[in-house]
Amino acid sequence: MLRCVPSEPIDPSPDPHAPEIALSWTGEPGRVEELTHSQLIGRSSRAAAALTRFGVRAGDRVAVHLPLVPESVIVTLACGRIDAVRTTLPVSLTAPELAARVRESGARVVITADAAFWEGAVRPVKSTIDRALSRGGTDVESVLVVNRCPRPIAWHPDRDHWWHEILAAD
Repeated sequence: MLRCVPSEPIDPSPDPHAPEIALSWTGEPGRVEELTHSQLIGRSSRAAAALTRFGVRAGDRVAVHLPLVPESVIVTLACGRIDAVRTTLPVSLTAPELAARVRESGARVVITADAAFWEGAVRPVKSTIDRALSRGGTDVESVLVVNRCPRPIAWHPDRDHWWHEILAAD
């Protein structure tokens, strides 16, 4: 038997001066990020401009190797703004699986994170994409790295770029 439980009443007149939260994200360890509609649109606009500076055009593929973080949504919106195709590379894939997916996608730009929290531990993310790209045979020219868990990571100066720096450059 199903039973409906009344929900909390919705305030029909929210404060018109309060910023409306468009994205609310809670991660480990209790980290919370909230973006208003204006912030989300602004960041996606800057991300679209940055992708364009990296040569991404309409129809191009952008490989996204991110955990579930706000930047993943921002990249999706940015790709939509410039009519690029977002190709998702799950962070659970192994280096050989990632290499195959990147090759198949034809992406010249990969967006990844330095690391991520899973089940209470910091797990590497970028190092896996580095191993995948070291296998060769891809068109990747640039790797944009989102700083999620500050820690030392391997860096390829001609290829790797910090996400926050390229967004600030616009």
